[in-house]
Amino acid sequence: MRLIRWLFTGALLVAALAVMTYVIRDPEKRVMNDAARAGVEGGFVRLQDGVTHYEVSGPEGGPVVLLTSGFSVPAYFSDSLFQQLGDSGFRVIRFDFYGRGWSDRPDTVYDLDLFSRQMNGLLDSLGVSTPVSVGGLSYGSAMASHFAAQYPDRVQALFYIDPVFNNQRPLPPQERSPLAWNIHMVLKGGSEAMAAGQVDDFLRPERHPEWAGRYRVQQQFKGTREAWRRTRASIATWPDQRGELEALGLEDRPVLVIWGKQDPFNPPSESTALLAAMPRAVLLQVDSAGHLPHMEQPGIVVPAVARFLRAGTAN
Repeated sequence: MRLIRWLFTGALLVAALAVMTYVIRDPEKRVMNDAARAGVEGGFVRLQDGVTHYEVSGPEGGPVVLLTSGFSVPAYFSDSLFQQLGDSGFRVIRFDFYGRGWSDRPDTVYDLDLFSRQMNGLLDSLGVSTPVSVGGLSYGSAMASHFAAQYPDRVQALFYIDPVFNNQRPLPPQERSPLAWNIHMVLKGGSEAMAAGQVDDFLRPERHPEWAGRYRVQQQFKGTREAWRRTRASIATWPDQRGELEALGLEDRPVLVIWGKQDPFNPPSESTALLAAMPRAVLLQVDSAGHLPHMEQPGIVVPAVARFLRAGTAN
């Protein structure tokens, strides 16, 4: 009996230590609400599924460009495009997808329908009634494409930057349940690894020392990593987007594809399948750039996008 009591006591101590370690290491200690958002640049609008944070640059009346972000990075993902296209006369809108940045973390299914609905609601809330150009950055390309497929009359042009699309990636074991995911992210360092790994998108990460720190801000808020897990779960089960891209490729809509030649995450060879699905698309490969050519080579990428948009809006 004494041995059993010792074993039981030891098990309780181990469990208590694990819980205490989890609480200490868990970065999600804040609640996303009005108080947390106080002083944040941009605006906020309550849409069907929750509050969305957005920013606008450029003159009123300019051709509207809607920029998406990546899988987990907030709207600052598009910094160079947002600022410089606005300075060039475009009315540029960017926003945080649900579960990211300063937008809500709704308790819902994080599939492409959710994000497409968010984009549509945002444009409605801002009074945008004319067709817009949509920029898909990284996995934001999946959202941009689905939006164009669901709301074709709202999209007059598409441009992708190192695009990633939905292709039913298998879900790793640690992402199949909230418990396993939280243990992986908190106790095994997954949250910090995601933040620190953000600089791997750059060919020259030493030029962007602030990137990981900006990413960590959103990790303070409850529900962030579960939103990511649910998005990954949806990617694993959502239909492959190839058919959707092929249908978009048949439409009379200009498409520009920009790719960093040294992208370690999503190499330029991936463009072959995209161009086969969308044969009218124009490809621009950018040298000395990784996954974020618009940040590493803005002097090449931003003017190319501006020329493309001007040609598209002139038609």
